[in-house]
Amino acid sequence: MQKEAILLDGGYCNNLTQYSRFVTREVQIGDIPMGAHHPIRIQSMTTTDTMDTIGTVEQTIRMVESGCEYVRITAPSIKEADNLANIKKELRLRGYNVPLVADIHFTPNAAEVAARLIEKVRVNPGNYADKKKFENIDYTDVAYQAELNRIYDKFSPLVKICKEYGTAMRIGTNHGSLSDRIMSRYGDTPHGMVESAMEFIRMCEDLNYYNLVISMKASNTQVMVQAYRLLVQTMVKEGMNYPLHLGVTEAGDGEDGRIKSAVGIGTLLADGLGDTIRVSLTEDPEFEAPVARALANRFEKKSESPEVRTSGSFSPVTRNSQLVTYSPFQYKRRNTEEVENLGGHQVPRVIINLEKENLKDPAILNAVGFNYSALLDKYNLSDQACDIVYLGNQLPSFSFPGGLKQLYNYQTWLGLAEKQNCHPLFSIADFLNADVKDEKLNFVKILAEDLDINQIKGLDKVILILATKAENAMQTIRHAFVKLLDAGLRLPVIVERNFDGLNVEDFQLYSSTDLGGLFIDGFGDGVWINAEGIPLSVINSTSFGILQATRTRISKTEYISCPSCGRTLFDLQETTQAIRARTSHLKGIKIGIMGCIVNGPGEMADADYGYVGAGVDRITLYRGQEVVKKNVKTANAIDELIGIIQGDGNWVDVLDEG
Repeated sequence: MQKEAILLDGGYCNNLTQYSRFVTREVQIGDIPMGAHHPIRIQSMTTTDTMDTIGTVEQTIRMVESGCEYVRITAPSIKEADNLANIKKELRLRGYNVPLVADIHFTPNAAEVAARLIEKVRVNPGNYADKKKFENIDYTDVAYQAELNRIYDKFSPLVKICKEYGTAMRIGTNHGSLSDRIMSRYGDTPHGMVESAMEFIRMCEDLNYYNLVISMKASNTQVMVQAYRLLVQTMVKEGMNYPLHLGVTEAGDGEDGRIKSAVGIGTLLADGLGDTIRVSLTEDPEFEAPVARALANRFEKKSESPEVRTSGSFSPVTRNSQLVTYSPFQYKRRNTEEVENLGGHQVPRVIINLEKENLKDPAILNAVGFNYSALLDKYNLSDQACDIVYLGNQLPSFSFPGGLKQLYNYQTWLGLAEKQNCHPLFSIADFLNADVKDEKLNFVKILAEDLDINQIKGLDKVILILATKAENAMQTIRHAFVKLLDAGLRLPVIVERNFDGLNVEDFQLYSSTDLGGLFIDGFGDGVWINAEGIPLSVINSTSFGILQATRTRISKTEYISCPSCGRTLFDLQETTQAIRARTSHLKGIKIGIMGCIVNGPGEMADADYGYVGAGVDRITLYRGQEVVKKNVKTANAIDELIGIIQGDGNWVDVLDEG
């Protein structure tokens, strides 16, 4: 293990208050090494039939041109594994030396063929030599070890081939495809995911094979982040520092897919974890690499950034046998007092900045979830209607909806004749010196790096607005939260971040990273995102999207859709859009849309309903992980899915909504 990894000191990253990349072992993958001090590598996966040599080659070239440094191709059986040689040959003839990765599920013999032909194989411990029948088995220690011995015998031939041919391997654990053996002993948990991988890593090391990359993927970003953190801590304790492949499985498409990916991947990148990225979007694979590269570039630019100004201790991990402030390995929301429907058990709130908008037209609120009807002179609220608007010193010329709080700069608020539903925003100095305050609700803005606990002790009827000017924004604000925890202060906190001068996609990625990491750790009672040049509607939908992706506030239907590959049995993009068109009003329902059984009941582990390819023109429909209808014709499958949702009493007619 390289010396730098010792910096972890039993935790999961080098430094919790500044960017410091965890240095991992170098792994050689063709001509492009990974880990150590190499750049964060970008990869994706083909969606073509692996037997279609030219189609796969041409798609691979498009992926390389878009920024992919490794290309993964499915090999579900020996014939596809054999054809990888033809694909590789054709790519080399066309001048493309991109390393190829064979994606293996269920078929050790295909992996053994592929390992002789290309640069890397990916195996899933949950189904490579194990089984998943959703059985709960009470293993004795002897019986459990016997299963490990059986797997060792089945897995070791592949390891020996990889050693002989210089082939790298990814041990890729997926939350949804943990084996019955792992589930029975460790449960459906990040701990189970880590142990599933560690068992295979230990087997590799027993055979003196170390050319490994590890992943801990899940569609649930909380589970995904916790699993990677726990993996790093576990590896370091056992003297390992293998490179990490980061990804959120089945992230979806469009804005949702990008936000969800950035929340999971970006949170880990911010803590210096990750050596390669695959962003899984239900889109053509060449659209994935630019998103991954944008995330990677942001953190590679931070590698030389100075340490942020902090004070006090910051140790959310166990050290010297003392109790810790918070656990980065399990979600627990910071305990706060409820003040006027903010904090406590209330969902995180969304503030939108209208300071520079035209406040003469009530239609301005359409962009933030309040759809104004001029004919009826009334507002209809959507499920993504913001909770508070910041008006600064502006005075609107129309009446706001009754449930929408208005936030003004303190001096402007003082001059309001009518203060109903209007609240002041102070600096900490102004608040401490103010003679007049709101009897119900005051907002006090503080830079996280300047937080003085003694100044805010004893404050009442106050919501803190935590902002920062530090480059290491997430770490700086997290440090402030830990200071609040250490002091036992329960003031609700809204996190404010500015993202001026960005295009829409970078805005979504950066905001999702900085805010998502905090909410995954249980920090935050609301979000306030400023972004000059970004439409209000995008700021609003991104704010709600971050809360949805972190599972802290559900405001819409969630689609857990896989990115497609050569195993897919129908057009995933078209089908996802068709299902979305008919079910997008079902707030809080999670629908899994999977191309094949490999990404079926397992990968949509926490979905409420599932739509899974079962064969040509055949779909299997699920309720949770239970098969409800098998071999439904594709033409009827969406109607049948809706029928199941209706039968469960979970359907809402569109006209009845709101």
